[in-house]
Amino acid sequence: MSETVSNQVAVQQLKNYINQKIIGQNTLVERLLIALLADGHLLVEGAPGLAKTRAIKVLSEGIEGDFHRIQFTPDLLPADLTGTEIYRPQEGSFKFQPGPLFHNLILADEINRSPAKVQAALLEAMAERQITVGSETYELPQLFLVMATQNPIEQEGTYPLPEAQLDRFLMHVNIDYPELAHEKEILHLARREASEPALVANPSELLSQATLFQARNEILEIYMADNIEEYLLQLVLATRNPGAYGEDLAKWIEYGASPRATIGLDRCARAHAWLHGQDYVGPENIQAMAYDVLRHRIILNYEAEADGITPDIFINALITRIAVP
Repeated sequence: MSETVSNQVAVQQLKNYINQKIIGQNTLVERLLIALLADGHLLVEGAPGLAKTRAIKVLSEGIEGDFHRIQFTPDLLPADLTGTEIYRPQEGSFKFQPGPLFHNLILADEINRSPAKVQAALLEAMAERQITVGSETYELPQLFLVMATQNPIEQEGTYPLPEAQLDRFLMHVNIDYPELAHEKEILHLARREASEPALVANPSELLSQATLFQARNEILEIYMADNIEEYLLQLVLATRNPGAYGEDLAKWIEYGASPRATIGLDRCARAHAWLHGQDYVGPENIQAMAYDVLRHRIILNYEAEADGITPDIFINALITRIAVP
């Protein structure tokens, strides 16, 4: 068995383990794994009770790394994330006490409930993989993933994330309620976990960080033909100049996606192909990831809102109109 195949098998086993405990949220599970493989961060939006917190917690149970949940509230301070310098009277000096950001997997629960200073502290960690306290800079772990959540129902007392911070998220994933059959499975799983926790499956083997980093390198080397790369570029560039594909699209857009979207879509499409056992990237991989990579990076104007146009509708129109190689 080649090293690539063995790494794919290890990641697939992790995916199967998560799907045993997270029912009816296949998109969330897959996007979480893609963020892990593409070395990016994830913003998840959905109603309460849809297993957002549970998903990343279960992921942490199956990989070699630690997990920390941070509940974002209006009174949270930057030092509550980064850590702070503690004075040691017996030594007559200050010593840095690391905060929760020094874990491998971070859940930033209801991120939009904290003010700008706290969001800025998280932004530095996400963008630079480091935090600065006073005059000192501290490196974060090599394996570092932030999954932030937003509740779309209650907007009172929230602080909308600025576009610069939204752009730091590799993907923005929207999740919905499970179907009837899945809801039934969730009910049965909850009963088993409550009555006989020992019977609930545990991972047979943790996914090592070494395996994960090898998988990331394999994903970067996966084959992408020139015409597929051109298609990816045209899709992103069309968000900035959509007039070439219709006057209706041009009148809706305020700002298009940044070059960071191009890089993100490339890595996500490669990770999507690799996760599905392909040794090449096809148009279907790019189309599958386009919504999650672009929806938070394009800004529609008031006319689009008045017409009921959402980012997903706009992206779908681009995918429909841009010629597929």
